[in-house]
Amino acid sequence: MYALVEIKGRQYKAEKGVLLQIDKVPAQPGEELDFGTVLLISSEGNVRVGTPYVDGVSVKAKVEGQTKGKKVRIFRYKRRKNYARRQGHRQQYTLIRVEDIQGA
Repeated sequence: MYALVEIKGRQYKAEKGVLLQIDKVPAQPGEELDFGTVLLISSEGNVRVGTPYVDGVSVKAKVEGQTKGKKVRIFRYKRRKNYARRQGHRQQYTLIRVEDIQGA
């Protein structure tokens, strides 16, 4: 059984026991999260699609921790103009473990 859940504008495939890396949410490790924005649910061949969300279905997850992604290097350059700029960015993520899909 799995569900497609929308978290902060992105879609994730949630299955029981799976570790997901989502965009950072302000939550402490060990905290429970409940996502009610389920777009699709599939169990034993039965598929329910929401318009836009499936009513009465939610995904419960527990926060495992916070992490950062790989560094992205930004380099801007204009030839013959003595212009070069370097910048870096590391996206912050939250690790969550899906505990249950309720209402399925």
